[in-house]
Amino acid sequence: MAGMDGRRPSIYPTLLYVDAKAAIKQLTEAFGFTELSVYESEDGSVLHAELAQGNGAVMLGSKGHGGAFDEAMRGAGPCGVYIVVDDVDAHHQRAVEHGAEILMPPTDQAYGSRDYMARDTEGNIWSFGTYAPEIAV
Repeated sequence: MAGMDGRRPSIYPTLLYVDAKAAIKQLTEAFGFTELSVYESEDGSVLHAELAQGNGAVMLGSKGHGGAFDEAMRGAGPCGVYIVVDDVDAHHQRAVEHGAEILMPPTDQAYGSRDYMARDTEGNIWSFGTYAPEIAV
């Protein structure tokens, strides 16, 4: 099965932003993502970007640049994405220092995880925690 070789994720949450450059700035600075690639159109809008966090990644771009995905996402609401991190409290502190809107501070969950939740610049919900489901291959 594609993506199951242990080197590449097989699932990539994909988001569109009115201001994709601001989203990239927040995701890298406040949430610790690493910018892998950013492709811009002649007008400076983000056609496609890839950001990594741990062994996963998200893809994002600017709303309104056309194409099938842009059309399909028209009017779609915000989404929620869960990211596994090693040190929830340190990650949360970094987000706070960069002005991220925190919706839930680091909290121990009944199922054994420690999580916090934040909202990005355009309303998407990002949860960061220690819960990492085991996936049988």
